Amino acid sequence: MKKVLSIALLSTMALTAMGATAKTAQAATTIDSTHVSVEAGDTYKSIAAANGITVAELEQANGREIGGFDLIFPGETITLPTAQATTQTQSTQTQSTQTTQAATTNTTQAAQTQQTQATTQTQTQSTQSSTTGTSHGTFKISFYDPAVLGSNMGYGGVAANLSVFPKGTQLKITLADGTVLYRTVNDTGTFAYSNPQQLDVAMPNAQIPSYGITSATVEVI
Repeated sequence: MKKVLSIALLSTMALTAMGATAKTAQAATTIDSTHVSVEAGDTYKSIAAANGITVAELEQANGREIGGFDLIFPGETITLPTAQATTQTQSTQTQSTQTTQAATTNTTQAAQTQQTQATTQTQTQSTQSSTTGTSHGTFKISFYDPAVLGSNMGYGGVAANLSVFPKGTQLKITLADGTVLYRTVNDTGTFAYSNPQQLDVAMPNAQIPSYGITSATVEVI
């Protein structure tokens, strides 16, 4: 009788142990790709092994102390490390996008600054050109007195080849001796008409240089 009872007791203990083992081996229920629900008998070690990760990674993903005592309960939701990896990836992508946008903004601003500087430089050069005039080189200069010829055109004019300098063109004439004359083209004459590189400057006889004919650099102003 004692022998029968002993065998029965051993059988009961074996069945209980098998049930406990089966319960311990039960895997956590998957909620989604990044979360699982704890089942009775689950541990951090069993969940980590079932998902191909280390216990330390699982602890870190859930804010647990690495290597600490991991107490979990059935029904509890456990986060898998891939959730954090996804968050980090999104954060990295956001930072990369912001960096690219900042670089694009800086490049655009630099291009606009260069364009503004180029425009300013062009305007400055244009202003300087207008101020200093456009040089037309060296011309032969002769003089005449309009009054002697019976003309009332005055002494502010100069006779020129009108295909070179149309009427109304204002000239700055710098003679070889450094004298500067300002005249407006208002006539053409035989000498000027026949010689495009000659100007006949109006001037009172008393002021006409003794040398009569000279050379000068001419600018349009």
